[in-house]
Amino acid sequence: MIIERHLTPFVVYAEDPVLAALEKITANKTGIVFVVSEHGHLRGSLSDGDFRRWLTSTPKADLTVSAATVANPSPVTVSIDQAVRATDLFRPGVDIIPLVDDKGHVVAVALNRAAEFRIGRRAVGPESPALLIAEIGNNHNGSVETAKRLVDEAVVAGADVVKFQHRDMDSLYRQSGEDAHAGEDLGAQYTLDLLRKFNLSTEQLFEIFDHCRDRGIEVMCTPWDRKSVDDLMQWGVPALKVASADLTNHDLLTYMGQQGVPLIVSTGMSTETEIRESVEVIRSTGAPFAVLHCQSTYPAPFKDVNLRYMRRLAEIAQAPVGYSGHERGYHIPLAAIALGAKVIEKHFTIDRFMEGNDHKVSLLPGEFAEMVQRTRELEEALGSDGPRAVSTGESMNRANLAKSLVAARPVTQGELLAEQDITIKSPGRGLQPNSRAELVGRVAKRDMAEGDFFFPSDLTDEALHGRQYSFNRPWGVPVRYHDVEPLTRDCTPDFLEFHYSYKDLEIDADAVFTESLPMGYTCHVPDLFSGDFILDLASFDDGIWKRSIDELQRCIEATTSLRKWFDQPTEPVLVCTMGGFTPDRHLPAAERPRLYARIAEALERVDTNGVILTAQTLPPFPWLMGGQQFHNLFMDPRDTVDFVEQYGTRLCLDISHSKLSANFIGMPFSEAVELLAPRSDHLHIVDATGVDGEGVQIGEGEVDWPLLARQLDELAPGVMFIPEIWMGHVNNGEGFWLALERLEQWF
Repeated sequence: MIIERHLTPFVVYAEDPVLAALEKITANKTGIVFVVSEHGHLRGSLSDGDFRRWLTSTPKADLTVSAATVANPSPVTVSIDQAVRATDLFRPGVDIIPLVDDKGHVVAVALNRAAEFRIGRRAVGPESPALLIAEIGNNHNGSVETAKRLVDEAVVAGADVVKFQHRDMDSLYRQSGEDAHAGEDLGAQYTLDLLRKFNLSTEQLFEIFDHCRDRGIEVMCTPWDRKSVDDLMQWGVPALKVASADLTNHDLLTYMGQQGVPLIVSTGMSTETEIRESVEVIRSTGAPFAVLHCQSTYPAPFKDVNLRYMRRLAEIAQAPVGYSGHERGYHIPLAAIALGAKVIEKHFTIDRFMEGNDHKVSLLPGEFAEMVQRTRELEEALGSDGPRAVSTGESMNRANLAKSLVAARPVTQGELLAEQDITIKSPGRGLQPNSRAELVGRVAKRDMAEGDFFFPSDLTDEALHGRQYSFNRPWGVPVRYHDVEPLTRDCTPDFLEFHYSYKDLEIDADAVFTESLPMGYTCHVPDLFSGDFILDLASFDDGIWKRSIDELQRCIEATTSLRKWFDQPTEPVLVCTMGGFTPDRHLPAAERPRLYARIAEALERVDTNGVILTAQTLPPFPWLMGGQQFHNLFMDPRDTVDFVEQYGTRLCLDISHSKLSANFIGMPFSEAVELLAPRSDHLHIVDATGVDGEGVQIGEGEVDWPLLARQLDELAPGVMFIPEIWMGHVNNGEGFWLALERLEQWF
């Protein structure tokens, strides 16, 4: 079960229109929202089923009526003080339950995710990234200021959580007083001496916790006794840590489990029998939990770590597993993640030579940061165990490097294709060579010149062709000079969009056209220029920056030279990817303004007379030259809007790019569209998947097309668009025609 306290995706106000509720239901993917008063009191629930029942019983349904009108006024609820009871109320069709306080305010929702739970804003479960805990413990050595510095360093390093320890020394140990441990064994005496020297008071600990909250990082703590549990719950920590030393302390385990927060449980120093017993104790409390494999030696020899035991531990616990490491370095946690760890805990210090055993096995801030980066790269690389698919980058390289089936001689429509009529040539834009046997014996569907590609549609009995489409806004198709004629043979778009290659800039348009075309046009600046040069107006390398300005000016001149050949009453739009990419990582958000300012400085040197220059919205991971890079600008809608409003530039809203970016930054796509669409003079319409799956055919990705169409009608009425499907131009535009057919129902 996940207890989610971030309520925005799950609530609407009673007076909000039912359409707003439907949009939230689509965005949160739970099938329901909760209707609250302006003060947060629960007024009802509104599910997909509630809406359908209202729609069928209301002949003249109006989507502007209030959400409260349609809502079920008596939803199932649970008191926040008894949140664990929600697990007993989940059933088919009830997977989310509002948690209310004693005044009836909705303060959280419980989500039926059996193998998942949440620590503050961080999820722990099968599909979540590993939770990375910086275990500060007592490495503050009794100093509040050192503790705060460690918190700050952990934030910079990218930790998800910082963890401390809390003991009531007098109630915890069998004797009290300064000299109470004088008769203990040497090891215990050393440990007790350090603990008494470095132990922080409850008030000091809370001061540090408040600092964690101010810095935006989650905080956990290990309580060593009941009084410490009570202290921590008084502050409101989102989770408790069970130390290895307390795994067999069933009394404390039970008390911790009864607090209604998740437990992270270390299993060092325990036998399997003890682990099984303790798991049953925790499970009986109803608390969500994860178990950490742990070798409680400081530092732990690699030969004793035994990471493979995590798999057995997962079977025992039937809960998320993780790893708490005391060995040197951070490579063992990476291996643990590869084996399925969903929580990683590593000790954290600013100086390994400070007093205390934990410092010696701790990571320094730079090392922890490196572990965070390598962890996230590893998680991306692990992928899934589903069937292998061709990635976006591979698709691009396959088109360039692979081979295709092509006509070995001129072929006339209606001819029977023989083996000698088909040969194999590069590039890989057409039907793959392994389909040759299927093609032999089929009737040619069209006239083909020698070297023309065969396509998948040549193996079917039908082929898509262009036609006169009907939309509520101007529409066009992407073209190169050489395919204007075939792509306009069966239809007359409102405009053509010339996607320049750097070679196209050398072509004289007067040698291409002999008469004016009855349509408008737009153009798109090349991403790649000769010499592997990528346009980057944000570069602080003067050579790159100045060449980028020069290349953009060439594109403007090429675009204005086309105007006499088109029925273009206004200045044509020129779409530009303006730069700001990096080869190996994303830049911190704080570095973006200076890059935007550099672009603005470049644009002051460009003569844009004759064109409407638009900045294309961009994805987080562009595919430049067949390999992944990292975009920083025109990706986050918030700073994109800041740039537009500060410098007056207009946008080309690329739906695929901006959907990928919204996925990447965790913003609902509808919010991104709300920000970007009113500032856009041009649209690239195309679907998307994940964070880098761009160019996807309409309806085959993650875009909610009915919702997007409604938003564009309201926020960008009449703005022109093209379908920018990856490889949509092959086979005489087959991908474009399919996209346009599908879009007609919404646009």
